[in-house]
Amino acid sequence: MISRPPPNSASKFFGSQGTLVMIDRTATDVVVIGGGPAGSTTSTLIAQQGYRVQLFEREKFPRFHIGESLIPETYWVLKRLNMLDKMKASPFVKKFSVQFVGSSGRVSEPFYFMEHKPHECSQTWQVLRSEFDLMMLNNAREHGVEAHEGVRVLEVLFEGERAVGVRIQDADGNEREVHAKVVIDASGQSAIVANRFKLRVVDPELKKGALWTYFEGAKRETGRDEGATLVLQTVGKKGWFWYIPLHNDIVSVGIVAPFEQLFDGRDHETIYNEELDRCPGAKKRVSVGKRVAGFYATKDYSYRSRQAAGDGWVLVGDAFGFLDPLYSSGVLLALKSGELAADAVVAGLAKGDTSAAQLGSWSADFCQGMDRMRRLVCEYYNGFSFGRFVKRYPQFKGHLTDLLIGDLFEDKVDEVIGPMDSMKEPAGGYVYGSMPE
Repeated sequence: MISRPPPNSASKFFGSQGTLVMIDRTATDVVVIGGGPAGSTTSTLIAQQGYRVQLFEREKFPRFHIGESLIPETYWVLKRLNMLDKMKASPFVKKFSVQFVGSSGRVSEPFYFMEHKPHECSQTWQVLRSEFDLMMLNNAREHGVEAHEGVRVLEVLFEGERAVGVRIQDADGNEREVHAKVVIDASGQSAIVANRFKLRVVDPELKKGALWTYFEGAKRETGRDEGATLVLQTVGKKGWFWYIPLHNDIVSVGIVAPFEQLFDGRDHETIYNEELDRCPGAKKRVSVGKRVAGFYATKDYSYRSRQAAGDGWVLVGDAFGFLDPLYSSGVLLALKSGELAADAVVAGLAKGDTSAAQLGSWSADFCQGMDRMRRLVCEYYNGFSFGRFVKRYPQFKGHLTDLLIGDLFEDKVDEVIGPMDSMKEPAGGYVYGSMPE
């Protein structure tokens, strides 16, 4: 066991650049690394129970982030966070449905969430993440979280196998250690703890990337269809575009396709425009507007960590895993993992148990929910047609809508698997299930 000075003591330390800095050791109940939706969710729910929580975010908010489309099941976590009134008062575009456009341009029947579940939870939002994430972080502060921006977590501190805190550096280069009973890694794709222990497993079937940009004045529907997310397949079915209407007359438009298709050494604009030419539905919609941003790209789309927790530490949000954005599940998975982890941490702190088993007790059910959504993603890439399926099995449209809503944690939705398999071609193809270890 490493011997450390008691909390709230001070000592000198040679920093990463060889400069002598003062280390101020302080203590708290919980440290959260990262101020995105997962971090703000976890920290808020723990602070609501009276525990001292310190959150460290390396950037200054507001900051740009992708992942703008919410799905209805986020409602229940937002309700626990006391965020619903803030969302209702926001300028965010209301979202009532999702619609699929085939490679031929044929448009599916909209999946209206309210028709399946007549509750206010079936209306959700298209959010500008810079604004949404700042709202979430400020909400955490309102619930007692000590949130620090512009502070880097240099490392997670361990005593043996147990996490005991973090070493941080502020904008002026000052370093200090913060000791805690639990460290929650919500550092996004930086994945501080997962990288330390080499826990990340890249999905072998979903090797996709994305290119995207923003248009002003592009085509928008009216009424309850104004905020619909569109998923438009490209000719040849080698990729798909998202089309997400945001407020201020902005639309987020991005292509998702295999790595080798999007990243072949040419510039992003050339590749994006070529893909747009392969998607007449998207091209027609943006042609009446003008591009108002550069091009963004990412490759890290589908992965998962081998474990969600260890003694004294737990992973949430993208630090644990991320799934292809086809059905806009990213923010839901961030919020849901944050909620489940927070409940496990609170229960553990109450009984003095911060073991890996306690802190990760939620992960099996969560991974099963991720697997259900992953299956639907894989089926789409394997040629699944929503229109043909609903025509053949109208009684299961509700189950499909459940999955699109994000109701991933109920066994009842598994009833749709058999009918899905029955629609495969005789050659079969791969039957998708849980992500390999």
